[in-house]
Amino acid sequence: MISWLTRKFSRDPVQLGFLETLAAPMAARRNPAPPVRQPDALPTTAGPSNTRDPETFLSLLQAHGLRGVRALVFTRNRRTMVSLGGGVLRVHAAFVDAPVPVLQAIAVFATTRTRAKRNAARDLIVSYPIPLRPPSRRPASQHDADLPVAARLTMLHAELNREHFAGSLARLQIQVSRRLARRLGHYAPRSVTGGDGEIVISLRHIRRDGWSEASHTLLHEMVHQWQDETGRPVDHGAGFRAKCRSVGIAPAATRMIVRGSGSAVR
Repeated sequence: MISWLTRKFSRDPVQLGFLETLAAPMAARRNPAPPVRQPDALPTTAGPSNTRDPETFLSLLQAHGLRGVRALVFTRNRRTMVSLGGGVLRVHAAFVDAPVPVLQAIAVFATTRTRAKRNAARDLIVSYPIPLRPPSRRPASQHDADLPVAARLTMLHAELNREHFAGSLARLQIQVSRRLARRLGHYAPRSVTGGDGEIVISLRHIRRDGWSEASHTLLHEMVHQWQDETGRPVDHGAGFRAKCRSVGIAPAATRMIVRGSGSAVR
């Protein structure tokens, strides 16, 4: 669930905002414009009726302080919510209905170079619930050489189930995938599989990061299993974050925002 984006900003948004601040009074003196009545207040939400168009949504974010971005693209990525590179801002399409504070946070995160402000904006962005889109395809059949790894994961699932969920979760045969590269694992809900839910863990993740990290990933997916089996939405909303904290894992590690400077926050 960690992704890296190494492209640099095409323009410095902090410097751009500073120059605009200096230039505005001089331009106003040279070309005085008639007064324009401003609206009393911005709407509390972006509103689904007029922000589905990327250009319109970009203008809305610019009204909330976004600078240094030349284009906006909507995505439906399962993990990366906001990313910026080459002057192009990519935002999950679900944010078109987000309230104004979240829109302001997107603008701040993409523009500011102050760590404290960026971290505060990040926390607000990841708190906005985004429903997970089910995986588009099922994992390949279990490779024979990976059966011992899958068996160990299945035993670990049983241990974590007893320890953190009082044994209430359904017993699952955990799958190991050699195809998962960018994702560490995923949970497929029962509505997708047509039977029990399904947890898949990346073999590359286990080999690269070790069993301690793999157990955290497994526990993360088990929280999604708990959501599914208790009739809750399978998402990363407030209920998910609270359950993650109760089982001892960091909820912020489940959703990610990537900055074009090459750093990733999670």
